[in-house]
Amino acid sequence: MKKKIKRRRWGKYALIALLLLAIGGGTYLYLFTKSLTNAVNTMHQPLDRNVSAKRTEAVTLEKRDPFSVLLLGVDKREHDTGRSDTIIVLTVNPNKNSIEMLSIPRDTRTIIAGKGTEDKINHAYAFGGVEMAINTVEHFLDIPIDYYVQVNMEGFKDIIDAVGGITVDNDLDFTAGGVHFAKGSVTLNGADALKYSRMRYDDPRGDFGRQLRQRQILEGIMKEGASVSSLTSFDEIFTSLGNNVKTNLTFDQMIDLQKNYKGVQNQIVQNQIKGTGTKIDGIYYYLVPEAEKLALHNLLKEHLEL
Repeated sequence: MKKKIKRRRWGKYALIALLLLAIGGGTYLYLFTKSLTNAVNTMHQPLDRNVSAKRTEAVTLEKRDPFSVLLLGVDKREHDTGRSDTIIVLTVNPNKNSIEMLSIPRDTRTIIAGKGTEDKINHAYAFGGVEMAINTVEHFLDIPIDYYVQVNMEGFKDIIDAVGGITVDNDLDFTAGGVHFAKGSVTLNGADALKYSRMRYDDPRGDFGRQLRQRQILEGIMKEGASVSSLTSFDEIFTSLGNNVKTNLTFDQMIDLQKNYKGVQNQIVQNQIKGTGTKIDGIYYYLVPEAEKLALHNLLKEHLEL
């Protein structure tokens, strides 16, 4: 099932940011740029490879090539390697001005690349970090993964507190971690947002419901991060991002994205994997039929113009 997601226009926030920079003068601009550069350098974590084995040549963002990104929301707690509880594949096509978004349930049963055994797809990160997670998703969908963005879900509370909290539209009345989340508009601090995002057992949608709440939190962070009040605390925000986000995208590549891929966010199509839940040897798995995987492969490969 597909659903087009409407995105807010961010032009007014850009104008407000420029106005504040002009009022603050050169000192503000210098501190802003320095803080941003430090954050990006901290976030940058390259892969051992330069190009996916499923491509013949590397993507060039300067040439507006279609590309793919793997978003990993890692639930990593103290003394724990962590698992990628949120797995989202994005394919971006500037020629079609669109993004295809595919959320992969964390319990999806598949072959773990590099181990040769079938297991839950989110275990790939626990076994071999980002590299194994990327290779496993590539094998599952049979498409190249060009870039990745890893977010530490535990660290989300620092980012949310840095932007002054967020507001989400909650569609399910529930209690988690001793906190009651009423249906409707809910304002969350960092600690409560983490509890809100992790709940799934009391949600009839299971993992799909949790994925929805995690996307709400991401959108809330983006909205608050673009506000006037957040711009005055940019150093705390950038520090939180640097500590909790890792990516193989470089600063120059981020600039290329901003220049060459404008408009793609105006049409984001969300895709949901069709499958069935079952238990094997007492362990719950989400099973995806081969026909469904082939259909998703064809959709994403066509969108990547491969």
